[in-house]
Amino acid sequence: MDKKVRVRFAPSPTGPLHIGGVRTALYNYLFAKKHGGDMLLRIEDTDSARFVPGAEDYIVEALNWLGIRIDEGIGAKDGSEEPYGPYRQSERKVIYRKYVDQLIEAGLAYIAFDTPAELEAQRKEIPNFQYDAKTRSMMNNSLTLSADEVTKRIENGDQYVVRIKIEPNEEIKVQDLIRGEVVINSSVLDDKVLFKSADELPTYHMANVVDDYLMKISHVIRGEEWLPSAPLHVLLYRYLGWEDVMPEFAHLPLLLKPDGNGKLSKRDGDRLGFPVFPLNWKDPKSGETVSGYREAGYFPEAVVNFLALLGWNPGTEQEIFSMQELIDLFSLDRVSKSGAKFDYEKGKWFNHKYLQNKPLEEVSDAFHHILVEKEIFEDSEKVQKVVGLVRERATFVSDLWEQASYFFVAPASYDEKTVKKRWKEDSPKQMFELIGVLESIEDFSVDNTESIVKAWVESKEYGLGVIMNAFRLAIVGEGKGPHMFDITSIIGKEETVNRLQKAVNVLG
Repeated sequence: MDKKVRVRFAPSPTGPLHIGGVRTALYNYLFAKKHGGDMLLRIEDTDSARFVPGAEDYIVEALNWLGIRIDEGIGAKDGSEEPYGPYRQSERKVIYRKYVDQLIEAGLAYIAFDTPAELEAQRKEIPNFQYDAKTRSMMNNSLTLSADEVTKRIENGDQYVVRIKIEPNEEIKVQDLIRGEVVINSSVLDDKVLFKSADELPTYHMANVVDDYLMKISHVIRGEEWLPSAPLHVLLYRYLGWEDVMPEFAHLPLLLKPDGNGKLSKRDGDRLGFPVFPLNWKDPKSGETVSGYREAGYFPEAVVNFLALLGWNPGTEQEIFSMQELIDLFSLDRVSKSGAKFDYEKGKWFNHKYLQNKPLEEVSDAFHHILVEKEIFEDSEKVQKVVGLVRERATFVSDLWEQASYFFVAPASYDEKTVKKRWKEDSPKQMFELIGVLESIEDFSVDNTESIVKAWVESKEYGLGVIMNAFRLAIVGEGKGPHMFDITSIIGKEETVNRLQKAVNVLG
């Protein structure tokens, strides 16, 4: 590449950041870092009616949690000090107006005064109505009104929009790094609105082209839903005289429903029980809280790894990647053209793998917080031993309590199915004898206790399986858990004997 790579992630602050937007940010980040470039965060808040308080902070916090570091713009130290700021479009009004006027003066855009009611009347009268070369001549705009009338209306405060003037029957070519050349005939395009006098702000189309040019964006990597707008953007670059420095485009495949067809939505997450947002989000209007991956117990590295492989193929069988490995391997030519099914069970699998591979101390510290919340205070050495024994069975840190609660709290009841299967007629007598064996042991280590108990079982010819099944039921409350003598060595002799005595008393 003969110019510095500069990419941008440009979400709108209209609510929580969808997981599809997170993947777009991730691919931008991987691409920029792969090529020694910069990633900008720009907030596209030109749609003032849909602005939601708190959404911008949510976006920044989500990217920080995931380890997607912003080099420039919102969330990167003080964005106002950067050379291409400000990075909120609502703060760039004066900048846009200059280029809107340039298009009008060149005859490449025009002012339209049509009211919503007048436009709706046209839609009812003309099937599939669109504002274009065929219909603009019968509308209220600067192409049909005199210059004096246009000036008078503006001076009177009449609201208007500025529309791009698209000529029909021209083939517009979009070079896409993922999809190749895309050709669109201009006749299918309407004269999109570029600017609104009501709020003195441009629309997305005008603002994003101007911003990408002024911010020297080299590559626009965005979702497939923006592909239909790409021809319009190519025209705008041409009309503004910037075609030679136009960024390269790459339109990413959609994230699809786990079942059926169509784009992944919040409704799918609600229906199937998985998050579609990176963090919890509380809607400031309704007060409704929707779940996020962070609060659901996912590790940020697992979410990044999971998302990276939804639409991109590394070309190998490897599935677990660090962020640096993803950066080193990432390329747009290995991004799929077709949508990727959102396999949320695979997301759980990734989190399970990261839980197993993380340093034991880190996982234990996280579990320690759960114990403290339950007013259980144990030394870190014991907690680490427990986590080391049970984490293989856990997907989330929160699962560790279900897998390991009996290490800290004696069972309050006994699983009925396990009792019927494992507590035999002779079990009370045998467990009472086992109490005596255990009480005589001074060295309660795993190997020593196991050796003595097995020798006793063999001498009595009770059958090791019969004894160990009842023993586990008494200590754990059900038929799960790691090696029995790992458990007893951790809970200690006194607690082991007390639980056996209780089981004999309760179960008879």
